[in-house]
Order: sequence, then C-alpha cells, then structure tokens
Amino acid sequence: MKNSHKITVLGRELSVLSDSEDEEVANVVQFVNEKMEEVLRSGNGIKTLNVAILAALNISEELLILKGVNKDLCDQIERRAEKLIQLIDEAN
Repeated sequence: MKNSHKITVLGRELSVLSDSEDEEVANVVQFVNEKMEEVLRSGNGIKTLNVAILAALNISEELLILKGVNKDLCDQIERRAEKLIQLIDEAN
C-alpha cells in the first residue's frame, strides 16, 4: 500500500507516494540532497533545475556503473557454481 511522505529536497517541500517505509524514504531523500549539494558546491549560481538535472545524471551514472559491477559478479558466481557442479559430478 502506498503511503504519503512529506519530504524536503533542496529546500522544497514535496509530498510523495511510496510503498517504502519512512526510513527508506528518508535515506533516499538524504542521498538526493547530498548529490544536489555536491553539484551546488561545484559551480556558482547554478539554477535549481540545472542542479536537479546534473544530480540526476550523476546518480544515473553511479547506478549504471553498479549495475555493471553487479552483472559481472553474478556472471562470476554462475561460472563458479557451474564449475562446482562439474567437480561434484566428476567425483561421483
């Protein structure tokens, strides 16, 4: 069931619906605010919309990198599992 959460991102209050618990929503809001603050610190007088866009791009880049790392790890686990199955079959 979706719950309504009042959040503040870069000083703007918003109301969002989410299936997540309050703590999870708070963690996401904190992460987004940190990313937006990083962008703000990197330039002078950047407009809020540009800050949001740049922060979204930075977050997306991190996500795609982590998805790649996750896929690589899953592939490694699958190869090791196949090798273990092969060794077990050979032992029998």
